[in-house]
Amino acid sequence: MSRDQNNIFAGADRLIIITYVVLVILGWLNIYAAVYDEDHQNILDTSQKYGKQLIWISGAVIIAVSILLIDANFYTAFAYGFYGIVLFINIMVLFLGKEVKGSKSWFRFGDIGIQPAEFMKFAVNLALAKFLSNTNIVVSQQFRLRLNDLIKNYKNTVYALVFMVVPALLIMKFQKETGLAIVFVAFIIVLYREGMSVNFLIFGLLAATLFVVTLVVTQITSLLIALAVIGGAAILFIKRSRKNLIILALIFVCSAGVVLATNYVYNHLEPHQKDRIDILLQKKVDPKGKGYNVRQSKIAIGSGGFLGKGYLQGTQTKYDFVPEQDTDFIFCTVGEEWGFVGSTTIIFLELFLILRVIFLSERQRSDFSRIYGYGVAAVLFFHVAVNIGMTIGLMPVIGIPLPFFSYGGSSLWAFTILLFIFVKLDANRLLILR
Repeated sequence: MSRDQNNIFAGADRLIIITYVVLVILGWLNIYAAVYDEDHQNILDTSQKYGKQLIWISGAVIIAVSILLIDANFYTAFAYGFYGIVLFINIMVLFLGKEVKGSKSWFRFGDIGIQPAEFMKFAVNLALAKFLSNTNIVVSQQFRLRLNDLIKNYKNTVYALVFMVVPALLIMKFQKETGLAIVFVAFIIVLYREGMSVNFLIFGLLAATLFVVTLVVTQITSLLIALAVIGGAAILFIKRSRKNLIILALIFVCSAGVVLATNYVYNHLEPHQKDRIDILLQKKVDPKGKGYNVRQSKIAIGSGGFLGKGYLQGTQTKYDFVPEQDTDFIFCTVGEEWGFVGSTTIIFLELFLILRVIFLSERQRSDFSRIYGYGVAAVLFFHVAVNIGMTIGLMPVIGIPLPFFSYGGSSLWAFTILLFIFVKLDANRLLILR
């Protein structure tokens, strides 16, 4: 056996692994700063969060090495199996799990908590890659169509969406984890990369815009705006014909459906979720109540200036002005203590990792590997954009972690599995994996 065959890192992309390690270590140091206690200054103290995070990091290292030891074909062969098992576990947590902060989405083993919803992301990614690549084989053998042609087939697009929608509804409706459920929207990027009709994206963008407009104004006003936009488009850009008029009428009916659905969804949200949306849209001002988190986060980030106050010197952090500053709002610790330079560095590292995954995805010889790689990039990008966005007031507070950085074993392990499966697939890119 050759030396390379004995090396589990043979073919593995060094830049991804190095960036991963740097982010995890920096995250650990920032968790220490976020919950720093002068009575427990030992960073290895397992009675504190930073000590516990080191245990999670050790477990993540074992997981990463284990993934690299397993043959890459294992992930393609058992993609649906992973999806089914993780989905089943997410159902069982409703019966066997413990309620934490109003959501029954955790398994508790003594002081250890595991949130299975986090692991649903890599399971969905595997199943989606398997479905798209397998369907491509069948179609290409029978009709000689490319994968891009396949995704333009609306029926297959709907099937692909089912893999995303089922766990999203389960997590949002029954586990009450809206933030983790919304993450599955990121997989739309994968479908678009593989050739999904741009009509889906245009409709989705218009629906999202109308959704926001309806939250700001009344139903009637939203419908009038939609009617004005559709009418203007008909006059300026669309030829007058019976067929086009019918299409425009259907678009207006769909717009009315979006408006009614918006109000239905809004009225069925939890009170704290409504408050977060109202504060983001500036329909409500509550700096000492529901808007306290974001206000304190922006103060912390802004107070850091260009170079920051220095490690362990953040007053907003030290005196616990920012709630959840070691998890959802970990970025405010970076902004206060490391300043603009440190914040930019963390953003650069996260974006570099995402762009590196996209670059490697494009060189894959396997449809499965390419699709899976884009899924990894999409999930990471969504988490980074939303997490940082909510700390600076550009996104609603929906409670999702900063990848490889925030405190928490479930998220760290889930992101590690998500990323290192791709590292393994890329290491075997010279093989045609099916």
